[in-house]
Amino acid sequence: MSILDFIKKELIEIIEWTDDSRDTLSYRWPDEDRQIKNGAQLIVRESQMVQFVAAGQYADLFGPGKHTLSTQNIPVLSTILGWKYGFESPFKCDVYYLNTRLFTGNKWGTANPVMMRDADFGVVRLRAFGTYDFRIVDPPRFLKEVAGTDQNFRLDEFADTMRSRIVSVFTEALAKAGVPALDVASRYSELGEALMPLINPAMSGKYGIEITSFILENVSVPPEVEQAIDKRSSMGVIGNLNDYVKYQMGHGMGEGGEGAAAAAVPAQMAMGFGMAQEMMRNMQSGAPVVPGAAVPPPLPPAGGDAPLLDVLTPEQAAQALSVSVEDVMASIAAGDLKARKIGNATRIARSALEEFLRG
Repeated sequence: MSILDFIKKELIEIIEWTDDSRDTLSYRWPDEDRQIKNGAQLIVRESQMVQFVAAGQYADLFGPGKHTLSTQNIPVLSTILGWKYGFESPFKCDVYYLNTRLFTGNKWGTANPVMMRDADFGVVRLRAFGTYDFRIVDPPRFLKEVAGTDQNFRLDEFADTMRSRIVSVFTEALAKAGVPALDVASRYSELGEALMPLINPAMSGKYGIEITSFILENVSVPPEVEQAIDKRSSMGVIGNLNDYVKYQMGHGMGEGGEGAAAAAVPAQMAMGFGMAQEMMRNMQSGAPVVPGAAVPPPLPPAGGDAPLLDVLTPEQAAQALSVSVEDVMASIAAGDLKARKIGNATRIARSALEEFLRG
């Protein structure tokens, strides 16, 4: 072998890289400690970019195409290497190929619950996971912050590294957006699109990548928050609670038997609300509050043509007779007053009271 052939063998004349792995993000072209010949050909295919690095500094960047390496098209490299008037001798630098195609279906998820402040539930913990698509848009930043000087930086290495970074950016974006937990758990697609303008500046500015699609597949809240959501949904279905109780009571009275028993529960609910309201009024007026005491509705005025109730509670009967409730209950037990039970509340028939008063 002649000296000329040996020299040619030691010089790099063509630089190219054919990626058949489908998961390589960046690839440092192996020069085997050889120098690049003046006028060498650089081939960059579609979905590729080439970054030159010389003396530890990022030099020229090349897009798709066939490039002849000369002083005219590597000005930054010429400056770094001190070529003031062009160059004729071979040179040495690192050549990085970067894959700029779209990488789809990358998974992300919160390893631990994310704390956020919610207008409805206060401080709440959320778990979330989904997928995202990305591409490299800033090769120097990506090499500096993510890939480094790795000979062959692959997607699995990136996924492990970026999963926590995606979650961190997602948490910050969610906090800035102020989206209620109820909306987070029900509007996945809209929320993903809404968070894109908040996530992308951080990802491109820090890591040199662009998130083209950010998808939430599931957001879960703690069991106690789920129960609160279920209760709120149930109240929304019921609507006006007062009308609902009236309907249930009227329906149960009309059917009798099991219908009356079924009406007992909403009747008790209605009595409970009335007692609570009366206790609040007594507290505001300074009157004593007796826990558990039933507060009867006002009895219609006696005499004249004033209508009487069809049925009365023992308390109302005691008020009309000016006696104690115990006396009324004793009269019911003795058979002097006719009474019937509706649910858990005893009612005295109107005719029985009138007969007792005439007694």
